[in-house]
Amino acid sequence: MNLPSFKPPLGGWGLFLLATFTGVFLLNYLDSPTEKPVAATERVKQQFSHDLAKFRDLIETRFLPLAEHSTSSDSLKTAFLACRRAYKKLEPFAEYYFPATTRLVNGPPLPEIEAEDNRISEPGGLQVIEELLFPTFDPNRRSDLIREIKKLRRELLRYADFGNDTALTDAHVFDALRLQIFRIITLGISGFDTPRCQTALPEAAASLGGLSTYVSFYSTNTPGFRRLIQLLENSETHLNRASDFNTFDRFQFITTVANPLTTHMLAFQQQRNIQPFNELRALRTDAKTLFDTNAFNPDFYAPTVAMRTNPAKVLLGKKLFSDPILSVGNNSASGGKRSCASCHQPANAFTDGLPKNATLSGRGFVRRNTPTLLNAALQNAQFYDLRAQTLENQASEVIQNVDEMHGSLEYAARTLQQNSRYRAWFKKAFPILRDSIEPFHIQNALAAYERSLVRLNSRFDRAMREQFHGTGKPLLSAEERLGFNLFMGKAKCGTCHFLPLFNGTVPPVFTQTESEVIGVPVRPNRRQIDPDPGRYALFRLDPLKYSFKTPTVRNAAQTSPYMHNGAYQTLEEVLEFYNQGGGRGLGIVLENQTLPAEKLDLTTSEKSALLAFLKTLSDAK
Repeated sequence: MNLPSFKPPLGGWGLFLLATFTGVFLLNYLDSPTEKPVAATERVKQQFSHDLAKFRDLIETRFLPLAEHSTSSDSLKTAFLACRRAYKKLEPFAEYYFPATTRLVNGPPLPEIEAEDNRISEPGGLQVIEELLFPTFDPNRRSDLIREIKKLRRELLRYADFGNDTALTDAHVFDALRLQIFRIITLGISGFDTPRCQTALPEAAASLGGLSTYVSFYSTNTPGFRRLIQLLENSETHLNRASDFNTFDRFQFITTVANPLTTHMLAFQQQRNIQPFNELRALRTDAKTLFDTNAFNPDFYAPTVAMRTNPAKVLLGKKLFSDPILSVGNNSASGGKRSCASCHQPANAFTDGLPKNATLSGRGFVRRNTPTLLNAALQNAQFYDLRAQTLENQASEVIQNVDEMHGSLEYAARTLQQNSRYRAWFKKAFPILRDSIEPFHIQNALAAYERSLVRLNSRFDRAMREQFHGTGKPLLSAEERLGFNLFMGKAKCGTCHFLPLFNGTVPPVFTQTESEVIGVPVRPNRRQIDPDPGRYALFRLDPLKYSFKTPTVRNAAQTSPYMHNGAYQTLEEVLEFYNQGGGRGLGIVLENQTLPAEKLDLTTSEKSALLAFLKTLSDAK
């Protein structure tokens, strides 16, 4: 409590008056029945400001001076790691309210590409600095280090607006805190933002310690509050006790610590009558865990409210999916031979089992391998080059592609209009349908069917929900659990194929789908990159050369062959490609490869465990 400062007048009388005034003031201040406690949201803002000041002070008084003058690499690394831990206490609200700034505070050390605007922005922040310090610091790059630290210091000024300009409610607080736990589960413990310094686990612990502080502002004398604090403390302790990044049991941590924590935090929030936001998101706002049966809502990616799914649309889309009418067009002499199901075969996990399918004419092959449609709805862009933002656009491009279906949506709409059964099905699917079937009705019905193909009920999912056989036998074997831990740890798979969707849609908000440059060769073990330029064909930006969408590895056991060109026939070949460090590891000259080129040094038994785990991702029918 800060009291007014007074300058007493000379003499005892002045001191007496001062003492009397101060005593009365204190009694009134402390005992006043009208004095209101500081709101929890204000305390959250104050704590964020306090943590921000500490972070800035570490940079200003410790890290930057060392960068300017120190010859000790160890001292620089120690100061840097202290800064990273300090940032982790800011992360819940920094990511929530300042995502653009946070990209330059702790974003990937890769150029940010805004393809549509033909713009490339240089990266900055902690991960860029990490690359300058680890594994060893080159004194010849001291000026680069100093420049990056000063850039980071400038970016932190933007966070200062949080206290003054942010309309914070209790619902926002709990939303940000739960998203942070999901961020720790999916990105934190995988080493996503600590690829070189390998401090993911203690940093996750520091973040959870910060969450405990924020939750304490909602203290109640109830078992629910005490249990929540206990779970937060247990999770922090669990991570701090981890002795090694590579051997950490992530399966145990998620199932026994993190899932109970997110479940109980939601319950406590609701006990306090702080309801989750009633808005459409990819990850439902009331999901207890990332592995709830209906945790994800594919309608989030529908372009408009009117295009969201209903059962009649799904049924109509399923019929259209298998109808060759869509490959008939005014100028299509070879039309009527192919439907969507010709290549996306339900019996083959909606793939065709071919490296590349034949063109419609039978002369040559289509450009790329046929991807699965299972869970394709849970990403915000389609095709290997991400050129279609929605499933509706994807359907249009395939139907009208000369090599694939060579159809006409306009012709199909007119033809379907003449079919009484289809007219009735369209009317039921689109109650406000007026006079005629339009192309966008066909696109939306097909998209609705694809949005119904979300399958998140594999043996792995059921194991994460801690379901067991009637005999009491765990759903995953020890080898399969090891495979998951390798996937999320040593093998680094989880830093691109993000848990729990195992595709490139970035958690925990799932609004961005990433592409990567991994250097797929034209054939296995060839030191020649496949000539397909990927996204570069659409946007002539050098970092996009050979860049392709990160696909899901769910159902991978049923979707061979693999990669955009179908180069690899088996999962064993794919694992060895990554084990060697991608294209660069094979000897391909590829300066813009985003996949780390260092060998993973996986043992034979570790590769077997990874393979066993991948097979647990096959979804139940």
